[in-house]
Formats: sequence, structure tokens, C-alpha cells
Amino acid sequence: MQSENPLIADFVRLVNSAAGTFAGMTREARESGRERLREAFGGLDFVSREEFDAVRAMAAKAREEADELKARVAALEAQVFEHLAPEGAHPE
Repeated sequence: MQSENPLIADFVRLVNSAAGTFAGMTREARESGRERLREAFGGLDFVSREEFDAVRAMAAKAREEADELKARVAALEAQVFEHLAPEGAHPE
């Protein structure tokens, strides 16, 4: 049942218009805030997640290679000391 009162109809139109205006203002404020944050952080030297993950993977691989090289050096040192040490003497 719809009211025939023009005063109520005008009030409903006014409220609907205000709600639409408020929604538009909210959307515009949000977009403006995002743009300001982009401008503020744009000058900083951030990296993307993909770049960060790639560098982290390379660092992990480099650590593994370093550990392998340490083990190889230790094995070679043990062989050298074994050949150079006199019988019965232990290297320190």
C-alpha cells in the first residue's frame, strides 16, 4: 500500500538522494585515500612479493652450496692432514 501524500513522497526522494550522495562521497574518499597512499609509498623502494620470493630462494640455494663446499673443504683437509701427519700423530 503506497501513500498518496506528496510530503512523504518528497521526503522519501530526499532520503534516497542523500543516501546515493553519501555512498558516492564514501567511494570518492576511499579512492582518494588509496591514491594518496600510492603517491606516498611510490617513492619508497619496495619490492614485489615475487621478487622477494625469488631472492629468498636464491639465498637458500647459496646457503646450501656454501654448506656443501664447507663439507668438501673439511674432507680435503682431513685427507691432507692424513697424508702429512706422521704415523700415530693426530692433527690438532
